[in-house]
Amino acid sequence: MDLTLIVVLVIALALFFDFTNGFHDTANAMATPIATGAITPKKAVLLAAVLNLVGAFLSTEVARTISGGIIKEGDSGVLISPEMIYAGLMGAVLWNVLTWLLGLPSSSSHALFGGLIGAAIVGAGFGAIDGGVLMSKVLLPALCAPLIAGVSAYMCTKMAYAITKRQAGASPKRGGFRYGQIFSSSLVALAHGTNDAQKTMGVITLTLVAAGMQEAGTGPHFWVIATCAFAIALGTYTGGWRIIRTMGSGLTDVKPAQGFSAEVSTASAILASSHLGFALSTTQVASGSVIGSGLGRKGAAVRWGTAGRIGLGWLFTLPAAAVVGAVAALVMRLGASGTVIVSVLGVGILLLFWILSRREVVGHDNAISDIDTSGSAVKIRSKKERRKLARAAEAAAKAKKKAELGGKK
Repeated sequence: MDLTLIVVLVIALALFFDFTNGFHDTANAMATPIATGAITPKKAVLLAAVLNLVGAFLSTEVARTISGGIIKEGDSGVLISPEMIYAGLMGAVLWNVLTWLLGLPSSSSHALFGGLIGAAIVGAGFGAIDGGVLMSKVLLPALCAPLIAGVSAYMCTKMAYAITKRQAGASPKRGGFRYGQIFSSSLVALAHGTNDAQKTMGVITLTLVAAGMQEAGTGPHFWVIATCAFAIALGTYTGGWRIIRTMGSGLTDVKPAQGFSAEVSTASAILASSHLGFALSTTQVASGSVIGSGLGRKGAAVRWGTAGRIGLGWLFTLPAAAVVGAVAALVMRLGASGTVIVSVLGVGILLLFWILSRREVVGHDNAISDIDTSGSAVKIRSKKERRKLARAAEAAAKAKKKAELGGKK
């Protein structure tokens, strides 16, 4: 197949993967504030989309890890062809959409790495994979980051409830956590853009280097950064409501204080990883934080059955995507006909998944049916509105006092 055509196909599939990454991971930032009623569902996904877009422009360290780290560069260039990258992306996309259908918050990052690794092994052998980079910047962070985020969320939740400890009844001090959740969830969305959007940038850059259209060792071009940023933002705006349902109420019943703690812990871990160039799974970090916050709130119950399903998803994501990527790479060896076969089968399977998803439609109106009732969604009022409400409250208090005095007489 013509080199330019296969590069165009790879870029198109990479951007579609970026789109699926967006709707797959919206829950990481917005599931808990939606569950606590801190922000309405539609506003939540719009805010997440905008901040993912902004975050994608803030860093390219993770992109460099993928474009010049995991896949080795030999004497004749990168040890993987655009055809192999296309096969790897197909494995990542299919796994992403399957886990979305199941409402399973699996790792888009590990699906991508698995697909690329499986295709690279078929195309160039095990020697094409840089084991050191894979271990230090992918596998070790995958093991450590969720644990660190979970412990951090546990401690933050304990601290939040200790500071706002109440004697009886609802504590007015905890109402502020709803406002805090808007900030903390926004920070998670921004952090997600700095990490996950970079992975698609790295794949496109790797493709251009492999095709001889860009020098090895260079970072992503601006047009790559911009298109990836818009693709992940658009995907985020679609919502990914099935996974929001799992993250928002499937793991534990989330209250504002613990939601705030989980989001701060998630954002801190992701931003630190982006700075260090670690290709982290934001889904794993967010899930770990939610579980940690559930353990940290007295009386909360973590649903370990759901946590176990998520854990199995984490375990199988990389190898499952690698198998699909490897099979696709074997078919791609047939040349142009192989590319057509992989493309047609891939589109057919995606259509099947979409048809199955229509059997039970999950949207903003039914993703989380039991929103926390300790308060309503935060509404920032103008000074005029606040004065009007204060006068109304004062008048109501005077009327009540007058009525009580009249009754005593």
